Amino acid sequence: MKKILIIDDEEKIRSLLARIISLEGFEVLQASDCRSGLKKLTQCEIDVVLCDVRLSDGSGVELLKIIKEKYPATEVILLTAYGNIPDGVQAMKNGAFDYLTKGDDHNRIIPLLYSACEKAALTKRVQQLEKQLDEKHSFDKIIGKSKSLIQVVELAKKVARTDTSVLLTGETGTGKEVFAQAIHQESSRSKEHFVAINCSAFSHDLLESEMFGHKAGAFTGASKDRKGLFEEAHNGTIFLDELGEMALDLQAKLLRVIESGEFLKVGETKPTKVNVRIIAATNRDLEHEIELGRFREDLFYRISVFQIPLPALRERVEDIAVVAQHFIDFFGHKMNKKILSVHPDFFTALKQHLWKGNIRELKNVIERAVILNTGTELSLDDLPIEIQIKSSVKSGKQLSAFSLQSVEKLHIQKVLNHTHGNKAEAARLLEIGIATLYRKIDEYRLNEI
Repeated sequence: MKKILIIDDEEKIRSLLARIISLEGFEVLQASDCRSGLKKLTQCEIDVVLCDVRLSDGSGVELLKIIKEKYPATEVILLTAYGNIPDGVQAMKNGAFDYLTKGDDHNRIIPLLYSACEKAALTKRVQQLEKQLDEKHSFDKIIGKSKSLIQVVELAKKVARTDTSVLLTGETGTGKEVFAQAIHQESSRSKEHFVAINCSAFSHDLLESEMFGHKAGAFTGASKDRKGLFEEAHNGTIFLDELGEMALDLQAKLLRVIESGEFLKVGETKPTKVNVRIIAATNRDLEHEIELGRFREDLFYRISVFQIPLPALRERVEDIAVVAQHFIDFFGHKMNKKILSVHPDFFTALKQHLWKGNIRELKNVIERAVILNTGTELSLDDLPIEIQIKSSVKSGKQLSAFSLQSVEKLHIQKVLNHTHGNKAEAARLLEIGIATLYRKIDEYRLNEI
């Protein structure tokens, strides 16, 4: 039920309005002055305030300003016995939803209340989504308690409060974009845009246009002016992923942005100025790339003012189980599956894997395991056959990757994967009978696609 607060020092008017509004199904609270009105606002969540302009202990116009500062989702409709235009103008400037004259506009109050409640609900929803977004991209959402992870998180938190350029290094899949978003969220630019671009995903000319924009007619197909991502990120943060893939001439343009805060759009002669914080990431050894002549040394020293090397997942084994559990919960909820428990062998096998693809690879493995699982407990058999064979916990005994049983199991699983679960086709390729294949699937407890 929507809550309406009436603030008016005339008891008869308060009572009349309260009776009219309550008949529409609203919950109505009353206050006689500014002080008691603010107290009511601290006691419960109010959707709309109906407030008199002239109160015994202050001005409703000034009270409106206080309410909007403390409770931005609460809408305020001001009431006055006098059609004072300056008060009305100031009220709208202070954020009033509307301004009514007592007696003349009574028939407008109920429709206005419904409209104000809709706007209040929308504002609250936006605030909730913003809060969820903030939480999603905060440092608190970086999972793990290993010493190596805690150290890099502390480094990232310290640099986040500055405007310094940051270079995130590490293997593919270690979470560089997650760190970039968290740094942005913790910075003074958090309310502005965070723009990300993968420098390896575009051709040279397209990357230049994406980054810096272009003028109409600059090249075939450029029918109108287009903003680049640097311009979109003005006053915010731009994240340049896979920086080591950028061509040398574009590196020169990037260096100019860092040094002067300006760049030239494709086909433009007048520079565009921007205020952008740059966070870059690479899985390459840029110092080695400099030796090979593939990366500018001057850009490296400007972009790497603050380097943060992210640890590989195999370097923080103690985090594997907790990260895996996070993905199990996420995909279980997403797929509406009740995974009530995880067999210890499942986590042991995960810890023994090298994870060359790091967190990204682990996420994919867990998603696959949840899809294939038909019960309420994840077990070793839900993992890819390669991880099962490398694990030393299958049925409480050591497994050798060279045993005939292991090789046969791996081969049958690969053929089933190749045929997308078509057992008749798999049996034909394996040159065995379909009954034999079914027996092998049951014997090895193979995952079917």
